Amino acid sequence: MQDKQRPIIVLDFGAQYSKLIARRVRDARVFSLILPYNVTAAEIRAHDPAGVILSGGPASVLAPGAPKPDPGVFTLGVPVLGICYGCQLIADMLGGAVEASGRREYGVAHLEHFDGRGFFAGVAEYTQVWMSHGDAVAALPPGFETTGATENCAHAALADETRCIYGVQFHPEVAHTPQGGRILANFVHNICGCPGDWTMGSFVESATAAIQEQVGDGRVLLALSGGVDSSVAAVLLHRALGQRLTCVFVNNGLLREGEPELVREVFRDHFQIDLRYVDAEDRFLNRLAGVSDPEEKRKAIGNLFIEVFDEEAEALGQVDFLAQGTLYPDVIESVSATGGPSVTIKSHHNVGGLPERMNLKLLEPLRELFKDEVRALGAELGLPDAIVWRHPFPGPGLAVRCVGEVTKPRLATLRAADAIFIEEIRNAGLYRDIWQALVCLLPVRSVGVQGDERTYEEVCSLRAVTSEDAMTADWFRFPPEVLQRVSNRICNEVKHINRVLYDVTSKPPGTIEWE
Repeated sequence: MQDKQRPIIVLDFGAQYSKLIARRVRDARVFSLILPYNVTAAEIRAHDPAGVILSGGPASVLAPGAPKPDPGVFTLGVPVLGICYGCQLIADMLGGAVEASGRREYGVAHLEHFDGRGFFAGVAEYTQVWMSHGDAVAALPPGFETTGATENCAHAALADETRCIYGVQFHPEVAHTPQGGRILANFVHNICGCPGDWTMGSFVESATAAIQEQVGDGRVLLALSGGVDSSVAAVLLHRALGQRLTCVFVNNGLLREGEPELVREVFRDHFQIDLRYVDAEDRFLNRLAGVSDPEEKRKAIGNLFIEVFDEEAEALGQVDFLAQGTLYPDVIESVSATGGPSVTIKSHHNVGGLPERMNLKLLEPLRELFKDEVRALGAELGLPDAIVWRHPFPGPGLAVRCVGEVTKPRLATLRAADAIFIEEIRNAGLYRDIWQALVCLLPVRSVGVQGDERTYEEVCSLRAVTSEDAMTADWFRFPPEVLQRVSNRICNEVKHINRVLYDVTSKPPGTIEWE
């Protein structure tokens, strides 16, 4: 699904920054899509693009078999921008020359541009840019002129304004190019003519129409976890389909404090969504009895969830679609830059096995949005902040934060400690500064002194990280007094914990969750 606004197509040549390019375009309130570099010009034309951006990439245009786009991309009649490797492709494919640089550029450089009009409008004549290349344009193709240079790169920016084809050797999409957002906005607004009116409000209207067209008179089933993605998907689908949407919320006994009550209050009472609440706590805890290996926990929880969800779907009768909260990063990571399966980063299945097993058609209303856009959409749809801004929560829930065997008493201990940690983070005004905060209950015991008596109780570890995409993460630097309050409260208010640790491991080498 896409908005009526014509998109900017980003052709991905295996760049680590392709998603950043797409994000920067959306920051300019213009819709963007990432496609593998080897799609045909006809496939690109089918999207009715307003412009095309060729990403960077790890290859050299001088190498045999270097990835190249369909030459028809340059005759689509829309502006084209090449970034780094994409700039070199433009030179190589249109009659210029590319050579290995005498002096490679990695890191900060200083650009002098010679055109303060459309492409560099509003950009200082001398500006910092970020370089990462070993090859460089040695000779311009016919019809091109140099529009910018750095100390070591004579053709750091080039343009054929007659054909609206532009190239930059630097990376405007990264934060180290401070004026990069303006440069990309100039391309999509001034050169591609995009109005910049792609907003969550406009997305709601177009998405609602697209859902109604896809579903027709059918019925939709959604597994509602209470997390941001499935919650936003539920409200958007309900807006489009009304009572033809049924949400199933499975309380597996592995949820955070107050979560079942919050979900029922928001979705059943406030939005009047058809919500089936399934209390399966005993079934899950019985299945987990004696299991301490984290992978065995995940498999047991996943398999039982499918069983329970399958039973509820069968009880509903005729259902045509299974809805999932798949996001755009999941879609991108499931398809490699070459379009083939061999180098796919990961396969993504929100509810593993369900579509094939249940013979349902798949409906993914959020599949073209990034995480922060989903939060903005949730706010647009009227979801409360408690859901829109909640931290990520693992699918297996507290089972992977209860390190070792999962029992009902240990879960109660963990749930109480976690609630205190999150409450104190909120009280300190730090909740939105943190990507994810959690408590792990460790499978060790510690000697302590409580009330002048010796205790031998469990140990918990606090963890809070900052991150942009969860691929890497750094531990959050709390004011000491916040950690002190958390530790005092947990030891005083939570039975069976007498020692509190703080995890200062970054990712890598650690992961965000312990299991």
